[in-house]
Amino acid sequence: MAKPRVSAPPRVVTGTLYVVGTPIGNVDDMPRRAIRILRSVDVCYAEDTRHTGTLLARLRADVSLRSLHMHNERARVDELLAVLGAGRSAALVSDAGTPTVSDPGCRAVAAARDAGHEVLAVPGPSAVVAALSVSGFSADRFLFVGFAPRRGGERSAWIDDLRACADTVVAFEAPGRLVALLEELVDGGLGERKAVVCRELTKLHEETTTGSVRELASAFATREVRGEVTIVFGAGTAGNEAPDLAVLMEEARHWSRDGLRRREIAGRLAAEFGLSRNEAYRVSLQVQEAPSE
Repeated sequence: MAKPRVSAPPRVVTGTLYVVGTPIGNVDDMPRRAIRILRSVDVCYAEDTRHTGTLLARLRADVSLRSLHMHNERARVDELLAVLGAGRSAALVSDAGTPTVSDPGCRAVAAARDAGHEVLAVPGPSAVVAALSVSGFSADRFLFVGFAPRRGGERSAWIDDLRACADTVVAFEAPGRLVALLEELVDGGLGERKAVVCRELTKLHEETTTGSVRELASAFATREVRGEVTIVFGAGTAGNEAPDLAVLMEEARHWSRDGLRRREIAGRLAAEFGLSRNEAYRVSLQVQEAPSE
């Protein structure tokens, strides 16, 4: 009697998603492996198809190009999974640097992994690492905080977290908002912290400016800022013993007797003792409300 044939289980077809880093300004920094991957994948998902289309043309990469940005990433995930599920390959790129690092792509990468597809990194230039390398600050431990929130409680909390961090910190900022951020950091008690503003990294007009946050705020206030900006803040003083409240109150009373207003007192407390604006204002308020001694 013939043995019954046992059907083989259906073969599971999976595709590969490549997370590809691209130049942050100088196209000559494009890694050879990244060029090879972009020339070989079936689909490339890009933050800005016009920007990436120009790059692909320079690389002679003839590949189907689809958009995937912060406004359509959720809708693009099913399409990406269908591509990978058919055993095809896809690349994910942002306008510059590495996708998902202050750029879209996290949702797509997580969905691909959850569906069992292979996700491979193709490293490229990084504004974070490039700025650290020329800052002169220790990078043994550092914190990357991305872009500062634009307003409200989130922005205040972001500044307080920066003030409290004892490690080197790297942040991004838009050129038109750089001066406002630096001035708010001065008001928040970070005026004396050392920092480096890196502008146009790897590009023709690359510029690195060093100084205290206060000095940088003054330097950039008188000029037009252009290009992408990365800021590196030197190690802070978090963990040091906090100033004694009695000392703060005595200094605040002294300034009050000299005729300084509450806001001016708070500004001096923040600048000289490294207090946040909220903490400095609370102390100045206590001085104004307390009876004179």
